[in-house]
Amino acid sequence: MLVRFSVGNFLSFKEVQEFSMLKGKTKNKSERVIDTDKLKLLKFAAIFGANASGKSNLVSSFKYAQAAIVNGISKNAKASTFKLDKSYSDKPSYFEFEILVNNYSYAYGFEILLEKNQIVSEWLIQLSPTGNDKTIFNRDILNSNFQSDLKVTSTVLKNKFNVYSDDSKNNSGILFLNEMNRAKGELYKEKSELVVFRDVFNWFVGKLDVNYPNRPISDYSYFRDTENKEEVCRIIRSLGTGITNYDEKKSSLEQLRQQLPKVISERLEEDIKEWRIAKKKDKRILSMSIRINDMYYIIYMDKNDEIEVTTIVFNHGNDAIFDFSEESDGTRRILDLIEILFSGEGKVYIIDEIDRSLHPQLTYKFIQEFLNVAQKRNIQLVITTHESRLLDFGLLRQDEIWIANKQLSGATELYSLDEFNVRFDKKVDKAYLEGRYGGVPIFSTIFPIKEDE
Repeated sequence: MLVRFSVGNFLSFKEVQEFSMLKGKTKNKSERVIDTDKLKLLKFAAIFGANASGKSNLVSSFKYAQAAIVNGISKNAKASTFKLDKSYSDKPSYFEFEILVNNYSYAYGFEILLEKNQIVSEWLIQLSPTGNDKTIFNRDILNSNFQSDLKVTSTVLKNKFNVYSDDSKNNSGILFLNEMNRAKGELYKEKSELVVFRDVFNWFVGKLDVNYPNRPISDYSYFRDTENKEEVCRIIRSLGTGITNYDEKKSSLEQLRQQLPKVISERLEEDIKEWRIAKKKDKRILSMSIRINDMYYIIYMDKNDEIEVTTIVFNHGNDAIFDFSEESDGTRRILDLIEILFSGEGKVYIIDEIDRSLHPQLTYKFIQEFLNVAQKRNIQLVITTHESRLLDFGLLRQDEIWIANKQLSGATELYSLDEFNVRFDKKVDKAYLEGRYGGVPIFSTIFPIKEDE
């Protein structure tokens, strides 16, 4: 689970700003709080703010840091420091996550000179509520220093770890967490103290899901789970899409290939070859989903090694059948978002502009559905939005509401509404639009109005 995220000297963030999923002072709606032995965490947060206030830049910060951790430092990554102060161009940018993995709290972060794509420092610390933190590792590349409190009992693994850590002392082109998970499966064949590197890395790979408005969130795998079909239909109906049911319609591999770019088509062929090899050991049915050109396809390999391709079609309460591509942008968007409601334990979604293509009431209803689901499952959803109707204490807790505010310097500051003493019966959306809490546009007059003489 996500506890905190901090970023500084990146895009519109000048000084380090902290976004937190820690429970605040608010006491209502406690059923939505993850209560562990060590922490109390929120399952939802909405970030409000004017255009260009920095909401999307926060999502970009999450995405940049995740990509660097999972894929390594890319020389082609388009990222910049805080440009409105030239003195920050040669200062390091700062990223730090505090996460909960296997009921342990970890702080992982790094500093990087973006102009040169050079790592300055990197650290992974196991946090303790008593203050007895354990340094898994701490790299200070400028001083060629590597520190670790890990006590590796296996002599073989200890020697390997010492070699890897020694090699990384002066290497500013890599993140050590990524390096410890790159073709080093032998380190984790047996249980040891080094497993922490795999567990933390896998959180960034499999648990953190960062999404932009133009990127599909879902592979629509929930459509393939027939056990959930009744619940999926209930949710789709409740969200006012007009859809009453869905089914699979046969297509063909040839029809699919005609729509796929050459690179993806070749990759699909490779996947099918791997399926055939895997089938020799395991006779279970293999499947995958592909979304292309506003169509959605499911590809199966059955027990007889035959490839079948189907697509999803929708019924609107009569005999008419609609393809996925024939549904409205808003309906396709909500079908995309429904994936979140069926996600597994521990999943963390960061979604920019969740209200894109959605009617305000539909956005409100979807958040309601998520909050209901979250009462039974430990999942987290962080959104950015302009939809002020969500500023409703009947729906959200005060500590679930965050503001991204653009300062006069052009820098973004982040703060929670929990910092304000706001009555629960207050019309908080009206107060927000009036600028009481910041995060709303300040317009300059293009054509000044002349006062009567």
